[in-house]
Amino acid sequence: MNSAPVPAEDLASTGKINLLNVDRHALEAFFVARGEKAFRASQVLQWIYQRGCDDISQMSNLAKSLRGWLGEQGEIRLPAIEREQRSRDGTVKWLLRLDDGNGIETVFIPEEDRGTLCISSQVGCSLNCSFCSTARQGYNRNLSTGEIVAQLWIAQRTLRAYGYGDRPITNIVLMGMGEPLLNFDNVVGAIGLMLDDFAFGLSKRRVTLSTAGVVPEIDHLREVCDVSLAVSLHAPNDALRDQLVPINRKYPLRELIAACKRYVDRQPRRRITFEYVMLAGINDGVEHARELVRLLKGVPSKLNLIPFNPFPGSGYDTSAADAIDRFRDIAMAADIMTVTRKTRGDDIDAACGQLAGSVFDRTRRSQRFPVRVEERFQ
Repeated sequence: MNSAPVPAEDLASTGKINLLNVDRHALEAFFVARGEKAFRASQVLQWIYQRGCDDISQMSNLAKSLRGWLGEQGEIRLPAIEREQRSRDGTVKWLLRLDDGNGIETVFIPEEDRGTLCISSQVGCSLNCSFCSTARQGYNRNLSTGEIVAQLWIAQRTLRAYGYGDRPITNIVLMGMGEPLLNFDNVVGAIGLMLDDFAFGLSKRRVTLSTAGVVPEIDHLREVCDVSLAVSLHAPNDALRDQLVPINRKYPLRELIAACKRYVDRQPRRRITFEYVMLAGINDGVEHARELVRLLKGVPSKLNLIPFNPFPGSGYDTSAADAIDRFRDIAMAADIMTVTRKTRGDDIDAACGQLAGSVFDRTRRSQRFPVRVEERFQ
């Protein structure tokens, strides 16, 4: 999969570009337009993403004159690490400060057999899911491709310095701040760099995009970049999901489940991961579990049950352990692969639904969405 290339003339005309925003094919066109060989693009990508280089002058297998020219045209511009927090369970969270003053959060979750990085795609979020701390921050803007891949770049270099090894990050989940499918082009561009053998070189199965259910873009993603898909479900019927996940009012469950089936219909071994936050007395009853089983019938599924991670003013409580177990057992009896996710990083507010970042100008949300989010999805 490759993101849409930026024409070489556009690169040259925009002044000093951030090379993190540019994929291999655009870089190839850029070099060819100058009379250089196309393979120079692969060399640059390897320096940036595999060697962790942020200084063009250090790219020693490029001629000095070429480095000088490239340095005049471009740069490797990264967010600053404003704060780092480490959890007692090994989870690491970074608050990254962007050029415009906004802050986003990125989380690394180490496990015995993998290292997973949770990446943000927007500054804040516009979807207003009622149980999510990020939603309370408002929405400012989409992240650029460079701002998305920079989270991986920064985490990789930082963890290497901490002694985690040369490739500490094995899996990416686009489950941080924001709805990735509402920033489609920049997210797909970033995924292209994650998958490119000359950049991060990850496999499709190790990159997971999580969506609340933007149905047209699920179909679009299937055509251009069929990475693993996770769906934030959280309710087994439209009435309840309308309350918890307001985008359901525009794309109800019937349409969402149909899109999920289409996403995997040409890949018999693939499954959709359904995320289901467990809210005491809201969506965790036996009747909810049975209704969910009926909803997912015929969908190759994996079900992640997520104990709710409290935050001030949420108005929700975490389901009791026995309620979660009972829910899990009903799903598993129906041959739905079901796991209860272990809460990680909750002592540093790095767990699912707790990322808040620092939204610099929340007025952008009302300017972009002049009506209430709930009304927008009716």
